[in-house]
Amino acid sequence: MPHVIVKLWPGKSEQQKHKLAAGITKAVTETLHYGEDSVSVGFEEVSAKDWMTKVFEPDIEAKPETIYKKPGYRTV
Repeated sequence: MPHVIVKLWPGKSEQQKHKLAAGITKAVTETLHYGEDSVSVGFEEVSAKDWMTKVFEPDIEAKPETIYKKPGYRTV
């Protein structure tokens, strides 16, 4: 705990995914004070043509209360 799932379009390299997973792990351990051994990060590739129905509508639009960084907005 915690488990972070990153949904993204296909085409990123294994090296990029490993680098992002390491960055997410570091952010989680520093911010939430969990040990690195308790963090897991997974990737789910979703094609651009399926993004609206498989990600945007069910995960973003239907659950606005769970979104802390909305698409199209810069972080503060």
